[in-house]
Formats: sequence, structure tokens, C-alpha cells
Amino acid sequence: MKKEQVVHCQFSVWYPLFKAVTIRSVILPLPENVKEYLLDDGTLVVSGREDLPSHTQEESDDTEEIQWSDDENTATLKAPEFPEFTSKVEEAISSLGGSVFPKLNWSAPRDAYWIAMNSSLKCKALSDIFLLFKSSDFITRDLTQPFIHCTDDSPDPSLNYELVLRKWCELIPGAEFRCFVKENKLLGISQRDYTQYYDHISKQHEEICRAIQEFFEKHIQYKFLDEDFVFDVYRDSRIIHVRLENGNLYFMYGSPGHEGISVNMNVAYSVYDRWKPVFSSSSAPAVVLGAGQGRIWLIDFNPFGEVTDSLLFTWEELTSGKNLKGDQSEGEATEQDYPVFRCTNSRVTVQPSPYLSYRLPKDFVDLSTGEDVHKLIDLLKLKRNQQDDD
Repeated sequence: MKKEQVVHCQFSVWYPLFKAVTIRSVILPLPENVKEYLLDDGTLVVSGREDLPSHTQEESDDTEEIQWSDDENTATLKAPEFPEFTSKVEEAISSLGGSVFPKLNWSAPRDAYWIAMNSSLKCKALSDIFLLFKSSDFITRDLTQPFIHCTDDSPDPSLNYELVLRKWCELIPGAEFRCFVKENKLLGISQRDYTQYYDHISKQHEEICRAIQEFFEKHIQYKFLDEDFVFDVYRDSRIIHVRLENGNLYFMYGSPGHEGISVNMNVAYSVYDRWKPVFSSSSAPAVVLGAGQGRIWLIDFNPFGEVTDSLLFTWEELTSGKNLKGDQSEGEATEQDYPVFRCTNSRVTVQPSPYLSYRLPKDFVDLSTGEDVHKLIDLLKLKRNQQDDD
């Protein structure tokens, strides 16, 4: 993996090229003082917080009687303020509907969702974003080691860091897929949330694979800046059912468990046009005319290399091409350029979320996995000293 490939996967590089097929977003330059604040390793004091509600006079009188400390040297931690940047962020959030999904040039703070009050990456204010960013190892890696897995010896390219705010959408994890492209050919597709079993993926895998392949050929192939890359997509499972009853046209729009979502009229009328001859010829009081499948949305691009999670594949398979065709059925294998599709096929293989380990202090994780031998030695020495003292 080369540094140039990493640069090409920055959001601000690919977003203008694929704006029509992805989620609406706003890109803001990240000021240097904000970057320094995010990397500050001191006590977590969140900037950009909204003013706390004022207390009543009765509450103030009660609190005046409490003497918390007589130490005049007690310091009060105060977060730095960024009024100009805060104003731009608030304006962007408002333009995107009031709720956003935040990220930097490459990564989102997925490893820090647990620290948010709503246990989500849904942000409504700059304070929400700062809390996630300052708690995320993914964000720290973006800011300090973006080229750590690159193999070329060229100087690190200069970077302009950016805050990316994406319009918040309630995405169903079972509808996200990761796609691996080598030499502009779609090699494989993996279920994104591979730790869970989704019955509809197992049943519809051929249809899903075909839809993603068509999307790739129409919108992605030969348009990205590299030949080797990884991209994530979301397959919108919402369906429009068209019904004609007593001369009136009705649309029923929704996906399993998500009924009642407002109708996308562009899709609705495309279904209407297709069935228009039936409308004029049918004399039945109620006729179910058909349905229109939801579309594919581009979510993100990632470098083709170990810095990107290969999910249900291995990087050895993807780079060498070996064993990729071994898990396809005979019918699938006969189709030219048909990508390999992998999903979790049984509830027996369900695993815990890989992000759960980020809830624990890093020292605990290193000890449990044996990744840091020195910490293990220090722990054993400490345990032995305690036993000697006893």
C-alpha cells in the first residue's frame, strides 16, 4: 500500500467525484488549535458545550451553605473555546437537519460510541463531536500516523485536516457491505457487520451481489483515482408498494421494522410510470401493481491494504486471489467477473462487537491479549512484591 493511495481515500478527495451517489455532507477545515486540543493528553474537558441551565434562586441559596473546599490553590479545569469554528460547525449541523455523523479525513470515532450519552455517533453539537474525538484511538491515528502501514519510502505528503459532517441517517447494520477492488475489478463483497447473523442476507445474497455489481460498474469502476481500493455501500431495503384503488393511487413505503417513512417521490413516480398502462386499463376496485426496490448508496472509500479491516476475507486471499472462488456455488462460478460474496451464515458464528475492547483501559487489553510483554512482566513483579510484603 502506497501513501498516494491513502491520500486518495481522504473524504474531501473522493466526495466531489461521487457526490450524487452518497450522503450529503459538509467539509470544514480543522484549525491547528483544534487539532492540538484533540491531541492534548490531559484531563478530558469537553469544549463547545452548551450553557448549563440556570438554577433557581432557591437552589442557589441552598448551595451557598455548602463549603466544598478551603484550598485557595484548587484549580478549575476549563476547556478552550473556539468561537469562530464553533459557529461554522453549528451552521453546518443546522444545514444538515440538526443531527450529523462526524469523522476526520479518513476515520470516524466508531471505537468511542460507548462514551456518548446516547451510545451513538449521532451528534447535535460540537461538544458531542469533541467528546467522541478525544476518546477515539481511530481519530488519534488519523492525526498522528495516517501512513503507518505504507510500504513506500517517499516523504509523507502534506495534509490539511478536515472535520467532515455527514447528514445523520438511520442505517440498518444488516444492509451495509464492504467491497474489495483490485485492478478495477470487484473481487469480493463482505457483510459489514460480520459479528451478527442476518437472515435476509443469507436468503438474498445473489440479488444483493448483483445489485452491488451493477452499482459498481455504473458509478465507481474507472472513476476512482486508484485501481486498487475498498469501498463501503448501503443497500436501502425500503420498498415502495403501489396500489390502485377506485381510481386513486396509493404508495406504501417502508422496510421491515421501519414502516411509515416518508415517500421518496422520485422512486414512487418511476414505479408509477412503469405501471401507467395498467392504471388506465384496469377496472378492478383494488389492484396491487408492484414494487420498486431501494437504491445503493456509497458510504466510504478505504485503502486496499492491512490498514482496512478485511472482515470475512483475509488480505492474503485478496492480494493473491487464491481461495476466493472456492466458496462460490457452481452456478455463480460460471458467471464472468462475478465477485465472491461472504456473509455470516449461522447464528452459531455470531461474535461480540470488535469495538467492545475499546471500553477498557489499553493496559488491560494488552495484558489480556499478551501484546505487551513488558506490562505482563511488570504486573508479575508487582504481584511478587505484594506477596513478599505479606
